Amino acid sequence: MTVFDEARNLAGARPKISRPRSPLEKTQARWGWVFLSPWIIGFLLFTLLPMMASLAFSFTNFNITQPDEIAFNGLENYRRLFSDPDLRQALSVTFRFFAFAIPISILQPIGMAALLNARMLQGKRFFTTLFYMPYMVPVVSAIIIWRGVMNPQTGWINRSLAVLGIAGPDWLNSTTWVYPALIIIGLWGAGNAMLFTLIGMQNVPTELYDAGKVDGATGLQRFFHITLPMITPIIFYNLVLTVIGLFQYFTIPWILTRAGTQDPGQVQLFYNIHFYKTAFTYQDMGYGATLAWLLFAIAMSLTVLVFWSAKYWVYSPGGTDA
Repeated sequence: MTVFDEARNLAGARPKISRPRSPLEKTQARWGWVFLSPWIIGFLLFTLLPMMASLAFSFTNFNITQPDEIAFNGLENYRRLFSDPDLRQALSVTFRFFAFAIPISILQPIGMAALLNARMLQGKRFFTTLFYMPYMVPVVSAIIIWRGVMNPQTGWINRSLAVLGIAGPDWLNSTTWVYPALIIIGLWGAGNAMLFTLIGMQNVPTELYDAGKVDGATGLQRFFHITLPMITPIIFYNLVLTVIGLFQYFTIPWILTRAGTQDPGQVQLFYNIHFYKTAFTYQDMGYGATLAWLLFAIAMSLTVLVFWSAKYWVYSPGGTDA
């Protein structure tokens, strides 16, 4: 050990001298809590308290129409999870869609951003605006438009296919075509993820590309070995939002099936639709709360898994795990 190492060790071992805070610091701290208090109160009243109430309801037979007859039923609602056929269908639909949507939801913004970042592309501002504009369209309006576009009898997709002599499918009620249809509808508004990815690509240091050229790397090699690794933090961000968003997937299938009334084969019975029907249509709040906590556990587990995997593939400027 050198003299410098000993000096550093002694400096690190030196106890920190604490001093009393000045009146100004105390005043600033109090005002900090004052400005934070609306958020804290809102979190306690509108997030934490409802969560705790739903956890309590999950151990009861609470029904909105019979509030006076609420009674503790132990783990009965949780045992019911294993015998609920609609839950099995909802999980199957959700996870199959999950498997389809995740890769495409990540790759599409990368492809769009790479196109907009290409040097030879003319009119970049025009195309950036064009790609981003669908994200600004109200979701309900966009879904209603797509429902008309994908109508098996009158929709222009099937009518265009008929001109070519091809019989168009029943997009929204076919077990084969419903997932591609939903993915198309969802990706139509992928402009926000595309914009974040484009910003990430534009912030990649040009020195890295210059070094790649000197080493004889082709454009494709520079993209896969420089651009993609450098934008992995953006990809990670989009992935986390996509995972969480897919477990909140409700509005699109709910409107397409007209509140679930036009889905005879239950091909669009996503988890949140089953949860909503149970809690608010059938007014079984006890079992509905149980479904909500199961969804929370699944989404949290997958999110933790994504964060754990980040250390193996997400670039960190400091060379440490993400």
